[in-house]
Amino acid sequence: MITSLDTNILLDVLIPDDVHFQRSKKLLDEHFEKGQLIICEVVHAELASQFPAEKDIRAFLGDTGIRLIHSSEKALYIAGERWRQYAKDRDQKLQCPYCGNRITVTCSKCGHNIYSRQHIISDFLIAAHAIVHAEILLSRDRGFYRAYFKNLKVIG
Repeated sequence: MITSLDTNILLDVLIPDDVHFQRSKKLLDEHFEKGQLIICEVVHAELASQFPAEKDIRAFLGDTGIRLIHSSEKALYIAGERWRQYAKDRDQKLQCPYCGNRITVTCSKCGHNIYSRQHIISDFLIAAHAIVHAEILLSRDRGFYRAYFKNLKVIG
């Protein structure tokens, strides 16, 4: 089994997070036992920010058996296609990354709605890479991925 990893799962372990460390570590261990762990270029770049030198991220990936798999043209096309749909459908609501619920947030002082651009193309690249190159994606952004990548199995 090939499992793709989202950055948040790896950061939970690299920067121990009291809330998510145990769950993320358990998922990584379980899926390592089942087969290969892979990442795409975006996850690699996001992880690189946590290492002082290039040799350190290489050592981390080597020690953990996580492989960088470059995105195929098909994965890149899928990412662009889903991004286009997201941009077309996007309203000004915020979306919960866990369940996908959409809410409006209003400033308590002035009454204006508060908007945030929640997802950028990198989220779409990670998911599309997983669809093409893996069987599962480990991520805590399950709600978002379910909304735009219904054919992607996401565990987190």
